[in-house]
Amino acid sequence: MTSNRPQRPQPPSRPNRSSGGGSSPELAPKPYEFVSFPKERPNLQRPAGHHKYFSDRLHGTLYLTLKVQTSLHVSTGVVVMGSDIGSDRIPLIKTMVQGVDQKLSIGGSSLKGCIRSVYEAITNSTLAVITNKYRSQIPDGRLPCRNKEQLCPASRVFGALDWQGLLDFNEAKCESMGFSTGFMPSLYRPRPDERSAYFIQGRVAGRKFYYHTIRAIDKGQNSGIPVQQAGRQYIFKTQLNFKNLLPEELGTLLIVLGQDSKCPIALKVGGGKPIGMGTMTVTIDKIARSQSLQKRYSAYKLNESDELIGDALQQFMQTQIQAAYSRLIQQPQLDELTAVLRYPSDREPPSGMY
Repeated sequence: MTSNRPQRPQPPSRPNRSSGGGSSPELAPKPYEFVSFPKERPNLQRPAGHHKYFSDRLHGTLYLTLKVQTSLHVSTGVVVMGSDIGSDRIPLIKTMVQGVDQKLSIGGSSLKGCIRSVYEAITNSTLAVITNKYRSQIPDGRLPCRNKEQLCPASRVFGALDWQGLLDFNEAKCESMGFSTGFMPSLYRPRPDERSAYFIQGRVAGRKFYYHTIRAIDKGQNSGIPVQQAGRQYIFKTQLNFKNLLPEELGTLLIVLGQDSKCPIALKVGGGKPIGMGTMTVTIDKIARSQSLQKRYSAYKLNESDELIGDALQQFMQTQIQAAYSRLIQQPQLDELTAVLRYPSDREPPSGMY
C-alpha cells in the first residue's frame, strides 16, 4: 500500500508503524497514525464564562454544509427489521437516526466529538477522555481537565467537567430523503498491547487518527453486516453557534473545518473509520456575527452587514486563521495531522484484518 503524503522525520524512539516491534513478526500496515503530544505542558486558564458577552470577543453562527465523500454510518445502537424502514430485502439492519420526514441526521454530539479531537491535537491541550486501564501511561499533563477554573485550550472552548463550553452543536440534517444500504465487515477492537506503535518508552504515543481513503470497503450482502448509511455525495446542513471566542480560537476551529488552503483536511465522522468510512468535507456558507448585541435585540431583523458571505467571508476567516497560527496552533502537530487527514486522498482502504 502506497501513499503520496509528505514524509516527516520520525523521532528516534518511535517504532516502525508497520511492525509490532522487537522480534515480533511484521504486521500489515494499519490505516491510522499517531499525532504526537507537544513537549510543553498545557497552559491552563480560567474560561471566559457565560455570564456576559464580552465586547472584545467573537459571537455568532457558522452555517455549514457537510458533503459525504465516503459512505457514512452513525449508529443508533439499534438493529431493526429491514421492512420496518422500507428495505424489504434486508432481514435485519443497523440503523442511523432518521426523522419522520425520512431524512437522515447526524447528532450534534457526534460532530462535536470528531471536531474536538482534531482541535485538541493541534493545540496544546489535554485529552478529553481516557480509559482507566492506561491511565498510568498517559504523559504528564495530558489527563482530562477536572478543575473548571484551570482548563486547557480545547476544554475552554468545547467544555469540561462542570463547564459547558463556548460552542453549541446542532444536529446535521440530510438534504434528501431516504438512505443507502451498506455491508460493513466485522471490525476488531484496538489491540494496543500487541503493537508497540501505541507507546513510546512506556507512555502513550499520541492521539490516534485514521487516514482518509478513496472509498470505503463494502463486503456485500452475503459477507457484510447491513447498515443504514448516507451514501457518497449526500449533503447535510447544520449550524454551529459560538460565543466569547478569541480570534485565535475561532481561527483554530476554522482550520479544523478545513478552511485553510495550506491544510486541506476533512472530518472523519461515525463508525467504520478503519475501512475508510465517514469522510466528510465542510463548506462554510456564511457566518452571522453578533457584533452589536444592543442593536440585535432592539431590532426585528438581523442587520445584513452582520452576515458574511463571499469575499467578505473569506477575508474574515483568513484573519482569524492567521491569529490562530500566531497564538494557538502547534505547528509540528498540525503538520503531522495534515499528513493523516489530508483530503482528497489517493490512499486505498486496507485489506485483510480490520
